[in-house]
Amino acid sequence: MAISDRRSATLALAHALSAAERGLPVIPLSATKLPALPSPHRSDPHPVACHGECGRPGHGVHDATTDLAAVRALFAAAPWATGYGIACGRSPHHLIGVDLDVKHGGAPTDVTAELRHLALEHLFTLPPTVTVLTPSGGRHLWLTGPPDVAVPNSASRLAPGIDIRGAGGYLVGPGSVTARGAYRLAPGSEHLDPAPCPRTLLTLIAPPAPPARPHAANGRADGRGLVQFVRTAHEGQRNTRLFWAACRAYENGLGDSLAEALTAAAVHTGLTEHEARTTILSAARLTTPPTDPHGPLQLRTQKRPPT
Repeated sequence: MAISDRRSATLALAHALSAAERGLPVIPLSATKLPALPSPHRSDPHPVACHGECGRPGHGVHDATTDLAAVRALFAAAPWATGYGIACGRSPHHLIGVDLDVKHGGAPTDVTAELRHLALEHLFTLPPTVTVLTPSGGRHLWLTGPPDVAVPNSASRLAPGIDIRGAGGYLVGPGSVTARGAYRLAPGSEHLDPAPCPRTLLTLIAPPAPPARPHAANGRADGRGLVQFVRTAHEGQRNTRLFWAACRAYENGLGDSLAEALTAAAVHTGLTEHEARTTILSAARLTTPPTDPHGPLQLRTQKRPPT
């Protein structure tokens, strides 16, 4: 390992221990921003949906811990780690990350303007909070949520370039060094604590209350209640209703068969077909084994770089 890499690894551990002391569960990350430890099940002949029950490290965000001895053990097992991830949605902070990505679909995006427009449209104000500057020029805003609301991960569902990191996701911690550069705290936010998520914004990013259970013929739900739930959405709740309904459809094995009907219902409320299909695809990804590097379970093989 080069001297610079060794220094980055030492600093990553120091920053991770400091975060853990403040109640933020952490895991080691490689320079690619992926969990540094490979899955212990990578050689198994069939995929294993293990969240760490086997007792071995290498389960991505499920390894995240605030126990200082356990943090040191994780980093000792991954000496090539140059950063650390902070698990979202976990007690005591129930962290929610608002990821403002300056590039969306390969093109520069004015995410600050998008966020301003969203706040004006829905009448909320973001309070001063911990802000992390990313190497690409974007930023992560840290907010806290209530313990009884599981905020899902989403990509550009609120607006182009605005991603949400919630339960099962993680944020790259400040002080991490990646292949693209370092993550650092924005000036002025060094001494701030994560601020509570505004109630209106929480409503936009959290799943809506479930609709009445649809009646079913012969004891089998046909999904018509979910379609109607989407079709009766008003402005400001169209995306959240569609996302919730699509998640329930895929969880119950109706996702593919209902996709067209859900799309048509969403278009009826005023969404474009592209927006509707993107939201349904996000729901499908959330309710099936994830491949998103910020998602809840990593089964990819992370090769150790040569020393």
